[in-house]
Amino acid sequence: MLITLCAILVLILLSAFFSGSETALTAASRPLMHQLEKNGNRRARMINRLNEHQERLIGAILLGNNLVNILASALATSIMIALYGEAGVAYATLIMTLLVLIFAEILPKTYAIKNADRMSLKIIPIVNALVLVLAPITRSINFVVHGVLMIFRRGDSMNDLGTSSEELRGAIELHSDEDRAADDERAMLRSVLDLAEVQVGEIMAHRKDVTMIDADQPAEKVVDEVLASPFTRIPLWQGQPENIVGVLHAKALLRAVKAREDSKVKELDEINVISLAAKPWFIPEQTTLLDQLQEFRKRHEHFALMVNEYGSFMGIVTLEDILEEIVGDISDEHDVAVPGVVLQADGSYSINGSVTIRDLNREFNWQLPDEEAATIAGLIMHESRRIPEPGQIFMFHGLRFQIAERVRQQIMTVRVIPVKGDQSPE
Repeated sequence: MLITLCAILVLILLSAFFSGSETALTAASRPLMHQLEKNGNRRARMINRLNEHQERLIGAILLGNNLVNILASALATSIMIALYGEAGVAYATLIMTLLVLIFAEILPKTYAIKNADRMSLKIIPIVNALVLVLAPITRSINFVVHGVLMIFRRGDSMNDLGTSSEELRGAIELHSDEDRAADDERAMLRSVLDLAEVQVGEIMAHRKDVTMIDADQPAEKVVDEVLASPFTRIPLWQGQPENIVGVLHAKALLRAVKAREDSKVKELDEINVISLAAKPWFIPEQTTLLDQLQEFRKRHEHFALMVNEYGSFMGIVTLEDILEEIVGDISDEHDVAVPGVVLQADGSYSINGSVTIRDLNREFNWQLPDEEAATIAGLIMHESRRIPEPGQIFMFHGLRFQIAERVRQQIMTVRVIPVKGDQSPE
């Protein structure tokens, strides 16, 4: 009897090993194992190979686990019957259920979940050998399983519930952290995934905010305007602002000025400004940020002009604009990171109507919808279904909006106050 009891103990330990191994290997971080394999870790490579054939892995572990559990239960039943007769079956069932449940299932799986990566690397040589030994049996079992599933038409035809993009988004949201740095990293990752969904029209600099130069002006006046502008690339127009004839780079103009100085000809009027400008590159405003980023890389360009479906000039987008959609605006540590947003002494925010909803959501962790409007002014008009008057107050999405300034039909400034008890910025 002592030998039988020792055998039962060993079998329970083996059952615990199988249960823990199954949990650890299925819960192990795939990105981490992939990186370890790239760094030359042989055990990580073994884990990745087995995860590529999970049916074989799970089949071998479950086969071993069931064998030891059934054998342990049979031995325990034989002992209980010898001691208590037919009532021993009930005693053996109760005792083995408790022992297997606590020591062979809950305890090892709990440990495995908390230490999945470390445990996987330790046990993988043993599990790999077990999979190889039991391969003929597991193949036969899997053949039967697939046959049954095919009968019920539920085999490999089952569709995945989510896409890779959705899985990545879920993983980003799952790994929450109160650390501000972690929040910034998650915001960048979310922005990268959004590149394929956001159109350039949502982040463009509107034409009313674009610095442009009349190419028909004297060259000297053009030079003065370029020097006064904070931008290095400036659109040139002729006749009317809609007629963009080129994009002038400040460096190209300075080279031309320098060349005339070297030739000792001080007059600038003979400089042909249009000949110095690059050919304008027009893109539709429906272009996604991902497509535009790829085009910037392909064409080695940093600057594009957007037109609507009627061919009218709408605004500009630069490579920097797209990059800022990913990393956010760079600002002083004492400033609000979003241009056009000023924190007031009472905790409210004075926000320019042209500030994008995406920037506000990213900076303050608000949940304002951006499907119907790109800017805070557009959102207010969409929600209110009117052009609001100065002083009017609206409440939606956990925020209070007060129209501070309006010029003609355009909302210039909005005062935003988080509503107590609802979602508010940190």
